[in-house]
Amino acid sequence: MTDFVLIHGAYQGGWIWKFVAERLRARGHNVLTPTLEGCAERAHQLRTGISTETHGEEIAKLLYYYDLHDAVLVGTSSGGMVMACAAEQARDRIGRLVFADALALLDGERILDVVKRPTTGIETPLARGPTREDAVARLFAELDPGLRAWACDRVTLHPALVYSRPVKLERFWDQTWDVDVLYCSRAPNPGEAHIRRAADKLKARWHVLDTGHYPMLSAPDPLARIILGP
Repeated sequence: MTDFVLIHGAYQGGWIWKFVAERLRARGHNVLTPTLEGCAERAHQLRTGISTETHGEEIAKLLYYYDLHDAVLVGTSSGGMVMACAAEQARDRIGRLVFADALALLDGERILDVVKRPTTGIETPLARGPTREDAVARLFAELDPGLRAWACDRVTLHPALVYSRPVKLERFWDQTWDVDVLYCSRAPNPGEAHIRRAADKLKARWHVLDTGHYPMLSAPDPLARIILGP
């Protein structure tokens, strides 16, 4: 049995891993799908100061309190940065990392330096995210109507500092990790060049799925196979 920790991205919560988690658990594995502070069912906890680093600390503490060792961490979208922060803080508890069409920023980079999106959306002093119309037309456009509505109903704003504050990863990129990197070829962001840079720096196994940015919804079976590993 392997311990898997699946880390969601922006506008999401642990809910987005529902179908992949079901497949991993059916194989007898322990699967945790935490929702990060200020997101989804924890949206009421939105506050000043939530950042990639505080989210990473949450995951590092989860590994400690659940007493996980040789855990496989999977991060998607901005969850890739959270995963890297958590791995940096809890090196001795990590078995393998999986970047699932994920942001993999270097120390000092910001999401806004990498991801280019339309300016339409919702912004508050504490959070930002898509409108319902944008979620339907852009985020989840490739999904079947029923699944698209299910996902759109669960979209929430994401803590603003995650986008604007440079990520702090002083040790992650200098260490050796066992890594799989997935590129989703229909996703405009974060894009192949960004994802290949991470794969090259980490000497990772490279995977491609012909799907959009939410493979856990559009392609849960092949994604689960990649997560299960070689």
